[in-house]
Amino acid sequence: MTRPRIAVLPDRGVIEVSGEDSLEFLQGLLTNDIAKAGAGEAIFAGLLSPQGKVLFDFLVYNAGSAYLLDCPAALAPAIIKRLSLYKLRSKVAVEDASARFAVAAIWGEVDAKALTGAAAYCDPRYSPLGWRVFSPQGDLESLASRIEAATEADYRAYRIQLAIPEGGADYVYGDTFPHEACLDQLNGVDFKKGCYVGQEIVSRMEHRGTARRRVVAVAGE
Repeated sequence: MTRPRIAVLPDRGVIEVSGEDSLEFLQGLLTNDIAKAGAGEAIFAGLLSPQGKVLFDFLVYNAGSAYLLDCPAALAPAIIKRLSLYKLRSKVAVEDASARFAVAAIWGEVDAKALTGAAAYCDPRYSPLGWRVFSPQGDLESLASRIEAATEADYRAYRIQLAIPEGGADYVYGDTFPHEACLDQLNGVDFKKGCYVGQEIVSRMEHRGTARRRVVAVAGE
């Protein structure tokens, strides 16, 4: 049995997308089917260029009244700017909520009772990654008191051990197709949903099997 550990991830930011058109708005832009995420659940998705390359990727959490995007903190302004380009007359608001929420990762054998009171969800990319948690800034102390504290570096090492790539570190944003970043293998692309930005190219790569490279794990002495 692997002991549970929790690591606060200060390099992650949070974007809030709210409004009555928020589901339809995100559905027309992202690689995954937003409707798959019920209240309290999340999906993994990417926002692509018209050429089908990954500009950004994030975890999309359905908070009931809004969607929270767990994204690289340094890229939050750029993501908001890009999403805002597509707003047009949609009744949505896109805001940086990083000052309100902290993001943490929990992995190991976790008792769900320990997560009571937190906005926690299973990482949709790969189950051994464990849980992700949104918490009001400064409120993670009580949760951390019930689970062994770890560092951001500990979580990064664990993620790499599982061969889960991260944009900006393991592949270049704006120069990588979803297949090359393994979004298709990490539940980040829905090939049966309707159109989204870059969809035609991604669909063609899937059906023709034309991905020329991937992120893979290599181990040795």
